[in-house]
Amino acid sequence: MISHISGDIAYCGDGYVVIDLNGFGFQVNVTEPALSQLRNVKEKVKLYTHLHVREDALTLYGFITPGELEMFRNLISVTRIGPQIALNILSQIKTGDLAAAIIQEDEKVLKGISGVGQKNAKRLILELRDRMKKHMDSFVVPRTSNINYDAASALISLGFAQREAREAVEAVAQGMKQPTVQALIKAALLKLKEK
Repeated sequence: MISHISGDIAYCGDGYVVIDLNGFGFQVNVTEPALSQLRNVKEKVKLYTHLHVREDALTLYGFITPGELEMFRNLISVTRIGPQIALNILSQIKTGDLAAAIIQEDEKVLKGISGVGQKNAKRLILELRDRMKKHMDSFVVPRTSNINYDAASALISLGFAQREAREAVEAVAQGMKQPTVQALIKAALLKLKEK
């Protein structure tokens, strides 16, 4: 098993990076946020990896933190969630937000992730809820208030993407002294409209 890989980034592709390690190039599939972060790195990088073995392929998946790797492994343990779906999920939502949604049984947030329908949302909650509760510290469950969480959930149920809803709510909440859910939703909608 390859538990991590360190080296220089030789190339960034669509959904993957090639890491040069002593003359060998290892293609490592990564999440979109990780890819954005790694594009600008000039020094050596270290990725925590999972080697997925199939009869026709060996595929390496890489993550910037051990918590992301642990979440990936939890996701692929769920019935009908393969590595590509798990990587897609982690490209759209932070591990802490995902853990919080699973623990709080928030199907709206989970269904707001592209590629996760109602059945997969229910499976994620059913199969991972207890495990998430035991290992909450590993995933850095966000310390945002319930008001922020509720406002973002409302925006997601209106059809906004997980990441943009959370970012908009967090951005407008900083300027409010005593925010309410309704005020956060209104302000976040205005901010999203500006884009």
